[in-house]
Amino acid sequence: MKTLLKNFTIVTMNENLDVLKDAHLIVEDGKITDVATGAATGTFDEVIDGQNRQVLMPGLVNTHCHVPMVLMRGYGGGHDLNTWLNQYIFPVEDKLTSQSIRAGTALGVAEMIASGITSFADMYYFCDDMAEVTLEAGLNLNLSRGTTVFTPLDDPAAFAPCQEAIALAEKWNGANNGQIKIDFSIHGEYTSFLSPNLWDYLAGYASEHHLGMHVHVSETKAEHEECKARHGGLTPLQVLDQHGVWTGTRGMAAHCVWTEPEDWKLMAERGISVLHCPTSNLKLGSGIAPVPSLMAAGVNVTLGTDGASSNNDLDLFNEIKLAAMLHKGANLDATILPTAEVLKMATINGAKALGRKAGVLAAGWDADLIALDFDRPHLKPCHDVMENLVYSVKSSDVVLNMTGGKILYRDGFFSTLDLDRINHGLEQALPTLFGA
Repeated sequence: MKTLLKNFTIVTMNENLDVLKDAHLIVEDGKITDVATGAATGTFDEVIDGQNRQVLMPGLVNTHCHVPMVLMRGYGGGHDLNTWLNQYIFPVEDKLTSQSIRAGTALGVAEMIASGITSFADMYYFCDDMAEVTLEAGLNLNLSRGTTVFTPLDDPAAFAPCQEAIALAEKWNGANNGQIKIDFSIHGEYTSFLSPNLWDYLAGYASEHHLGMHVHVSETKAEHEECKARHGGLTPLQVLDQHGVWTGTRGMAAHCVWTEPEDWKLMAERGISVLHCPTSNLKLGSGIAPVPSLMAAGVNVTLGTDGASSNNDLDLFNEIKLAAMLHKGANLDATILPTAEVLKMATINGAKALGRKAGVLAAGWDADLIALDFDRPHLKPCHDVMENLVYSVKSSDVVLNMTGGKILYRDGFFSTLDLDRINHGLEQALPTLFGA
């Protein structure tokens, strides 16, 4: 299958940050083979014409999510993280079934496809169901089984969640030419500190099998300070480092709101990516991650939505705009986080965190790309394409989602999902979780 996309403005996100006008892009066998201005030559199986009204850019990468939690969208709002989790979220999660997980995953994946996301990283339970639904939908997924333990473990190898994580990796890692990647996950220091041997075990397996490690880190002040009190002043990032969690793995640290300068140095040294979730951190009153300081220290910073239960949507364009404005305001500096840097967080930086050759529109890169309709009132005039992408674009402006060279969404229609079927699944799932 050879596809030509012509007459687009192309935001390449390459090293030079080239923006090409009246340009074309060619896709063959899931890869980009050519990006250039002017007309293309050759024979194509499909031609998509942007009519010089659409902008083509790399697909967005959502680096931290709990996608089935769309089922809890708007539930239990107005509380801090611990109250929200213990009084609202955990009781509902105790009622989750394979059917409800599949319903929530399908709904969340549809939302992400339509809003321009081509890859996401998820940490949750019932992972086989999530993998099956996402594989069929066509999105790229880095999936990890979130591991918690609240009692001391004699033998982590005999612990059911560890066995599930290993079985998940053996079954799914690399599925469909890498569409599905499996990472390991320690949910957090605060949900596993009674069994540090769990950290040793998971870290060893992840390193041996070249898997990523996805962990909640210093999301709240209480989590951060209580960890330091337990471990002689060591932060969550530091104590996990002592157990090899960040050695030989592709480290992914979610939130990092209360991290400290020594943490930033460690993250840069270990190549740990920060998964910045500004909306969730603000809604739960957790704080503001020190993103400018992290970037200055050489840390790879990415963007995530977190679950829709603490964000209320899975719209990464919202995160792009919020991140750009939040850190300018918090630091009283309008020069912080230029548009290109924020777009990197949502594209190439995110792809790097997930171990994917995506986030750039150039020959040899994965054909993960989206098109946006710039022929809309709120996108006119367009003095600067990147400025509009960061501050003016809405997710509803997405008119095309191509992931792995396959069109998943075009002009309001899904090619791999049935919305009626998704809605029927929701109608069955919600009463089991929340009552009639």
